[in-house]
Amino acid sequence: MTVSRVLRKRGDVSDATRDRVLAAAKALGYVPNQIAGSLASQRVNLVAVIIPSLGNMVFPEVLNGVNQVLEDTPLQPVVGVTDYLPEKEERVLYEMLSWRPSGVIIAGLEHSEATRAMLRNAGIPVVEIMDTDGKPVDAMVGISHRRAGREMAQAILREGYERIGFMGTKMPLDHRARKRFEGFTEGLAKAGVEIEDRAFYSGGSALAKGREMTREMLERSPDLDFLYYSNDMIGAGGLLHLLDEGIDIPGQIGLAGFNNVELLQGLPRQLATMDACRNEIGQAAARIILNQTIPDPDPDVPTQITLTPTLSLGDTLRRRRQG
Repeated sequence: MTVSRVLRKRGDVSDATRDRVLAAAKALGYVPNQIAGSLASQRVNLVAVIIPSLGNMVFPEVLNGVNQVLEDTPLQPVVGVTDYLPEKEERVLYEMLSWRPSGVIIAGLEHSEATRAMLRNAGIPVVEIMDTDGKPVDAMVGISHRRAGREMAQAILREGYERIGFMGTKMPLDHRARKRFEGFTEGLAKAGVEIEDRAFYSGGSALAKGREMTREMLERSPDLDFLYYSNDMIGAGGLLHLLDEGIDIPGQIGLAGFNNVELLQGLPRQLATMDACRNEIGQAAARIILNQTIPDPDPDVPTQITLTPTLSLGDTLRRRRQG
């Protein structure tokens, strides 16, 4: 009865007892059932989709893929946003699971122990998305960000660039950007090349920030011949700054971003980038959830999927002409 009063937030319970009950519930990954007794199935036709940001243009495309698959089914996606904060992810997942959804789609493979416990004990399909460099709780769909970083490094080196700067956002909270950076530095190191300058910041992915970071980096390191950005938005800001300065792109300085954001296709130069398969990831995750919620699931539907991103050289990364 005491545990029930604490979890239902009703009745008089001492602070010490309440703290002990909540600590035990957190350790066990227990989430109270908000709809207990009201539905015979004890499930609602909702799919919890938990993402780091709605401001980053990457995640709405993932949501679009999820919605495309679930649109004509009884399942309905409902979105929670974590702002890349592990403690907020715990709270969002806790609240969503308390309504007993039919499945969970959650970004990333890195979570707090409490979040992992809740996911393991939820008793519903769980799909971790965007990343496959790690071990999932259940199913996963994404790309290898370390491989993406290595492949970008190889492409840059093939084009003859050697003095490279890197600019990244949301690190270390954005584990996928961190893994791309690790793969990128590994790819360069195999060729005996090191990053000569780097800059990180915790703000949003903004054109203005890309301009500012690029200007500051080139003031510090004027001999750089290539700039690699952790996403297209700051890369586009860097591109605009270089065009304003009259710098030859890609002859004097080459550029590349990541994500292949469609909005940026109207830039004066097409930024070299890599597609992160966002829509496909959302679709595949939704298919896994949908398959596992039907009475007779298809055993041939894969539950661990690594997609292959496509590198686009654009107008800012090309092989140097000889002679």
